[in-house]
Amino acid sequence: MSTLATVIPLFEAVHDAAEEGQKVITAMLIVGLIFIGVIALGELTKYAAHRRRR
Repeated sequence: MSTLATVIPLFEAVHDAAEEGQKVITAMLIVGLIFIGVIALGELTKYAAHRRRR
């Protein structure tokens, strides 16, 4: 229990609302790019498989 009590304050840094908002927006953009990348990769492999069959 004492280890947990020493680790928790390390993650509780004080930030203002603007910094928190910027971090949230950045994280959302990164997740969106990953999501778009996975979709693009799937469509590309489907296209390549379709071309190979012809």
